[in-house]
Amino acid sequence: MQLRLLKELGLFEPIRQAIADGMPVLGTCAGMILLSQGYLGTMDIRVRRNAYGRQLGSFHTTGTVEGIGDDVPMTFIRAPYIEEVLSADCQPIAEVDGHIVAARQGNQIATAFHPELDSDTRLHQLLISLQ
Repeated sequence: MQLRLLKELGLFEPIRQAIADGMPVLGTCAGMILLSQGYLGTMDIRVRRNAYGRQLGSFHTTGTVEGIGDDVPMTFIRAPYIEEVLSADCQPIAEVDGHIVAARQGNQIATAFHPELDSDTRLHQLLISLQ
């Protein structure tokens, strides 16, 4: 749905170009899917959609995010996870239960969880530091 809208509105290529030009990007949940291969293709990741199931499978936990620290709040809502990192340019930065739930590649950060739903701003600060 989002991909179709981006294409219909003529935003697909401008977004891809802005990322290539160095614009910092935080893709959360569906945004992570959009950044992955098969969609915008700006991150070297393969994603499993709705990996944690339907709405009832939503959950909250805390974890470690490389470059940020421990006890990072993570809220998952019908979340995907990263099945495979496809190049050394892309680094996993967080895992939950053996699944990659966040990665960084250059000026891009992708998370399966929703950092905007919690008061912890460390991930946002990391994004700002990518400028």
